[in-house]
Amino acid sequence: MGKKLVIGSSGQIGVELIESLSTIFGASQVIASDIKPSKEIKTQGVDYISLDVLNKSKLLKVIKEHNISEVYLLAAMLSALAEKKIESAWNLNMQGLFNVLDLAKEKHINKVFWPSSIAVFGPTSPKINTPQSTLLEPSTVYGISKMAGERWCEYYFLKYGVDVRSLRYPGIISYKSPPGGGTTDYAIEIFHAAINNQVYKSFISENVSLPMLYMNDAIQATVEIMNVDRKKLTVNSSYNISAMSFNPKELTKEIQRIFPDFRISYEIDFRNEIALSWPSIIDDSIARNDWNWNPAYNLRKTTLEMINGISKQLAN
Repeated sequence: MGKKLVIGSSGQIGVELIESLSTIFGASQVIASDIKPSKEIKTQGVDYISLDVLNKSKLLKVIKEHNISEVYLLAAMLSALAEKKIESAWNLNMQGLFNVLDLAKEKHINKVFWPSSIAVFGPTSPKINTPQSTLLEPSTVYGISKMAGERWCEYYFLKYGVDVRSLRYPGIISYKSPPGGGTTDYAIEIFHAAINNQVYKSFISENVSLPMLYMNDAIQATVEIMNVDRKKLTVNSSYNISAMSFNPKELTKEIQRIFPDFRISYEIDFRNEIALSWPSIIDDSIARNDWNWNPAYNLRKTTLEMINGISKQLAN
């Protein structure tokens, strides 16, 4: 068995994916990488490599030198930031994927994980119980790149037999690392405001509901899909997954169960328009049927985990 390379390991998902993979397979079997020149890895025994995924020759060198068999390609520019840096976002999100897919096609990599997003859906997609297969007309740079990426992943699987697997992540809530510039970041920022006795200024209007996933469930889904028998997978592009849906008003009420004096105000910006173009509730029944996807965290449990986790961080 070769080692597992996590590209974009310093990001919100990468930090916790490294922890999980090292627990399951051993720290010596996991390589963390990011574009940053150096990085302190909290998980002892995990090596860190400075790597730009756009540098294909350096990527191949790392894969050969460290006997990499699986790549988790998390490096990407997310929705809100991508709207401000269009060309850079497209280049990173697409060329990075091509570099990895091509190396897998050339048999340097056995298996690839690449995350897609609910951003592939657009204003014309159904908002309630959005199905696995439906009209995709994304209205953001991030969404366009993810939609194109899904098609390329399926193409490389069907044309070249590349074993690439993917999940359409909804908003992901976590506290161990900061969010990366996405439209759903409000659902993380709001907890910090509540714990610090501050009024939270939401850039999303109070009744805009979005699908969400607590980080533990996101990591579990990622590990599961990478280890299930490929023959069980009926989706070759990217799977819908979700655990809950809520809006800022509902999340505020849940937080007020613990902090009764917590208040929220609204300063709507361009991210609200992005949120309005996305689904409110995702139908992930195919993932549940194909590989028994079953999230463990609902809104109440997520709220408790976030408040307890952030409070412990502040105490330390």
